[in-house]
Amino acid sequence: MALGRTRSRRASIDIWPGFVDALAQLLMVIIFILLVFTVSQFYLSDALSGRDEALKQLQQKISALADELALEKQTSETLRGNAAALAAQLKAAQDERDALNTKLGAAGQQSANAQQTVDAAKAQVEELTAEIASLKDQLAKVAAALDVSNATVKNQQDQIVELGKKLNLALASKVEELARYRSEFFGKLSEILGNRPDIRIVGDRFVFQAEVLFEPGGADLSDDAKKQLNPVFTALKDISSKIPPDIHWVLEIDGHTDHRPIHTDQFASNWELSTARAISVVRYAIDQGIPADHLAAAGFADKQPIDTGTTDDAYRKNRRIELKLTGR
Repeated sequence: MALGRTRSRRASIDIWPGFVDALAQLLMVIIFILLVFTVSQFYLSDALSGRDEALKQLQQKISALADELALEKQTSETLRGNAAALAAQLKAAQDERDALNTKLGAAGQQSANAQQTVDAAKAQVEELTAEIASLKDQLAKVAAALDVSNATVKNQQDQIVELGKKLNLALASKVEELARYRSEFFGKLSEILGNRPDIRIVGDRFVFQAEVLFEPGGADLSDDAKKQLNPVFTALKDISSKIPPDIHWVLEIDGHTDHRPIHTDQFASNWELSTARAISVVRYAIDQGIPADHLAAAGFADKQPIDTGTTDDAYRKNRRIELKLTGR
């Protein structure tokens, strides 16, 4: 029995060290595995970090490539448009080339006729060149003749200017001489007629009031009116006999009315009345021996009043016959 307990104790003592060894070995294995796992984790983390950086760079490259792809697409669209335009231009150029080829073919058929036409045109050009040369010679001769003519014209113009000056001097002399005879004529009339209120001098005119010569609304000279005019024509005949023949004088007789209108069977307006009165005086002057070519009659109606008033006195002043000795 004691032997059995001793064997049992030995067996128990022999198992424990092996168990401890096994446990130590297992612990070492676990530690090794943990160490391997840790190292693996480190390398895996580093690898993952590098992968993320690579992925980031890859994404940046993809984005850049996408932008480049969009730009390329836009460029491609532009190129397609340009290609279409160029294709259209090419088609138009080809059509134009075909048309030109057609024309050239037709021209080739007409080349013989065209050459004849060109030869004929050259001949015409030569003829025209000769004609132009001839015309140039003629033009030179005409220019020379024109220079001579211009010189002659200038000389004539100078002569005309000189003659004009002489004529103006002569006319001025004649006007002065006529003015002297007119002054003498008016002086004699003033002496003959005296200071009558119905006959007065206004400027270079003798003015007879219409009532002195005509009935109201009439244009016939009465016997008394003729007596009033006789001294005028007597003085004029006396003066005219002294006026040289080269002084062309005229006794101008003007008829005037007031502005009140007249409308009768004989006179449709004041124009007819004023003109008829002037003509009556002219006719009587001719009867008295005044040459007709030294007489003139004019009617002014009411258009040249000497008094713009509306009183009876203003109307009386405006109804008048004016006599003026003037040049023609």
